[in-house]
Amino acid sequence: MNRSLLLLVSVFVAGVVVTNVIGTKIMTLFGLNFTAGMLAYCVTFPITDTIGEVWGKRHAQTAVWGGLIGNFVMVLLVYLAIVSEPAVFWGGQQQYSAVLGMVPRIVFASMLAYLVSQLHDVWAFHFWSKVTKGKHLWLRNNLSTATSQLIDSAIFVSVAFWGVLPSDAILTIFVGQYLIKLLIAAIDTPAVYALVWLCRKNLAPDGANTSKSTND
Repeated sequence: MNRSLLLLVSVFVAGVVVTNVIGTKIMTLFGLNFTAGMLAYCVTFPITDTIGEVWGKRHAQTAVWGGLIGNFVMVLLVYLAIVSEPAVFWGGQQQYSAVLGMVPRIVFASMLAYLVSQLHDVWAFHFWSKVTKGKHLWLRNNLSTATSQLIDSAIFVSVAFWGVLPSDAILTIFVGQYLIKLLIAAIDTPAVYALVWLCRKNLAPDGANTSKSTND
């Protein structure tokens, strides 16, 4: 595997896993409410766009499935760590469980939203690539990410909090998450250009796609 691709996939999986670890906290920024996991999750979309642009659709989809597997492994290991008997001299079990004891419903909502939105992002990026004939990377990146982030926010917030929080609180979380994500998506466009340029510059002759996402 090309080293650049391996590094991108590693950062992608790390971002996906960290999303669930820190995602139970609800933050406020500029009057907008959103889950802390969004900070890590937002780095994943430009990475799949970069992988899809340089190596093609199949590699981007493989990264998405790798992230899902990484999440399952993380959930299992965290569960085993929580239920294991603590040492008699260690008094942090309650706090440890409170921080890492993820609510199953939130984990399910996160994984469902992740899988649907990331697969849609890969599909949408290549759909717009065909429409634009491989040109206008900034447009493809923003269009695919904007719709995918909308899908992700709608699925996660509704599945995780419906019936648990008041409807107005759910709406504020959804709006806050989506607006922050849109802002980050607009800001990360130069990062996508830079990543694509760096990856193509360091491309090894191991089958990577250099023809602007022609790989189906």
